[in-house]
Amino acid sequence: MKLRKKDIFFETLENMADTIVQAADYFAQNITTLRENVENFAGVMKKYESQCDTYTHTVIKELNKTFITPLERDDIMDLITSMDDVIDGLEASASRFYMYNLLEPDEYIVQFAEILRQSAYEIQKAVHLLSQKKLLAIREYTIRLNDLENQGDEVLRICTKALFESVKDPIELIKRKELYERLETTTDKCEDVANMLESIIMRNS
Repeated sequence: MKLRKKDIFFETLENMADTIVQAADYFAQNITTLRENVENFAGVMKKYESQCDTYTHTVIKELNKTFITPLERDDIMDLITSMDDVIDGLEASASRFYMYNLLEPDEYIVQFAEILRQSAYEIQKAVHLLSQKKLLAIREYTIRLNDLENQGDEVLRICTKALFESVKDPIELIKRKELYERLETTTDKCEDVANMLESIIMRNS
């Protein structure tokens, strides 16, 4: 029996989610060894980000030539865009380590990396359920993404306070503060994906 070909939109969304997981895993696994090769770290993250740009362009191209889509056209576009914002945030954070020569990530950066890694897996599970049309089951993962974003908010509060108490060099302070805020903003982008998925659930269930 011939297997039914997977819808191009769902397939591309799944590919995007899978790549975000690979990138977040790589980010978390290598964040503590930047002194060994920070340039390579930033370069690998840039490749993941470029791959996700390709998926976004695929969706745009297919939307332009497809009359009937499995979800509302705006929902597909908004979801792929929100996912692209997550990988952009990860890549932008990785590039800062190289540009600012930040080779000794502290405990807070490690915590952010783990929150983002867990968030990536929640996004992946939710998007694969979307492809299977198991909409209500997605809620478990959107709730988890909201919880993880709250954890990111708390880490930012703690690390900003610690930064101003312990770092006297103004240049170092500026570099770390910007990086903390960029990482926390990326957890916000993960929550944006959850919110987009919630909107899709409401409109389609």
